[in-house]
Amino acid sequence: MLDSCQNAQERWGGVNALIDRWLSEREQLVHAYRALRDAKLAFADKDTNGDFCALLVDYVSTWHFGICEQLVIEAEAFGDTRALDLAGEINPRIDDITQIALAFNDHCVKAECRDTERFAEKLGKLGSLLHERFELEDCLIEVLHNAHKGEGLTPV
Repeated sequence: MLDSCQNAQERWGGVNALIDRWLSEREQLVHAYRALRDAKLAFADKDTNGDFCALLVDYVSTWHFGICEQLVIEAEAFGDTRALDLAGEINPRIDDITQIALAFNDHCVKAECRDTERFAEKLGKLGSLLHERFELEDCLIEVLHNAHKGEGLTPV
């Protein structure tokens, strides 16, 4: 998961400050995920748990209320129907993963996951979903970045 995060930083780094900050948040999220996953009594460590959940909520929020919104605005400005169609296909799955991530956060906040085995299982499933989400987000960014990076391109 971290390798794909670093590759994305190389590909998208410098596109703009918003994406750079968001990719940095992604890297922090991956590190926090690993720390939580590797903890022997993950749920008992409320600081590690809380740090991860705070990063998780910030990360998914930044996508929805920052990155994705800007990508759609850019696609509309350039009349990029391919990117808009792709966003229409990808965003429902990202939305589904967001809901699962927020539900995970709610369980952590409410301390409903006291069973460390069950918590570890939920964390593992969340990790797989986050990996899928990263790939979907990168796909959408790649289509927009490649379509609009050439010189002389101006919005419609």
